[in-house]
Amino acid sequence: MDSLNLDQLRAFLDVVALGSFSAAAERRNLTQPAVSLQVRQLERRLGVSLIERVGRKARPTSAGAELMAHAGRIDAAVSAALDAMARHATGAVGRVRLGTGATACIFLLPPILRDLRRRFPSLELTVSAGNTAEVVKAVEDNVIDLALVTLPASGRALAITPVLDDEFVAIAPPAMALPERLTPQTVAALPVLLYEPGGNTRRIVDDWFARGGAGLKPVMSLGSVEAIKELVGAGLGCAVLPSMAVRNAPDREIFQVRSLSPQLHRRLAVVIRQDKPLYRGLKETVDALLAIGDIGAQ
Repeated sequence: MDSLNLDQLRAFLDVVALGSFSAAAERRNLTQPAVSLQVRQLERRLGVSLIERVGRKARPTSAGAELMAHAGRIDAAVSAALDAMARHATGAVGRVRLGTGATACIFLLPPILRDLRRRFPSLELTVSAGNTAEVVKAVEDNVIDLALVTLPASGRALAITPVLDDEFVAIAPPAMALPERLTPQTVAALPVLLYEPGGNTRRIVDDWFARGGAGLKPVMSLGSVEAIKELVGAGLGCAVLPSMAVRNAPDREIFQVRSLSPQLHRRLAVVIRQDKPLYRGLKETVDALLAIGDIGAQ
């Protein structure tokens, strides 16, 4: 039982996942020397080298890669033990690790998470953001417990449940002249800002333009929906965004918000491993996410 230190193992996994000791130190709220020491101690305990530098990136050695293959099962066993003990503690409902996209994290989840915290003060919730491929892989590897992602998503070991259709809309500064119908051709003729490539949200928008025979070259691609909104508000162009990003009344006063023609939607789904034990905290979180569709219909 004393042959493996979990803090050292997590430090190693963070270095590999982020590609550097400094980034891992920032994630763990430690100094870089402290993270380096944890990894060296783990290497000494196991008697192997776990990390090598390839250029400026930290990569796992063959031994490190094999250890990573066991890490998901180790973390699952630890999580199961913690959740089992939480059921014996008065009022404790365990730990839940949730992954989602940046837009849903900012504009959809806050009231849901607030309600969970109100009902279950002892629930430990951690939320990480990423694109669908990254988040779904984290579910498969048991790095996180469940996810709310933009479809498509797939995995033989996964249960994938659609919960919400979210319309895409065009937003523009008040002074921008917009055509009567916002088709792929007419929107492509405007200065357009889009979310950065790589995720399903951008891919869905790109496909809409392609189906309409429009060759779009956005004037800017950004990794933040809030940054896009700020630049649209400054008059740099229009944007195509999920409607949840501009559903608040102040946004409707700042921007022109118009539907596309033909309309465009994305579908959000809850993703969890089929073999995942649903302890109380996780079950309550899953139920809250599955109810998103009911909330959106109101």
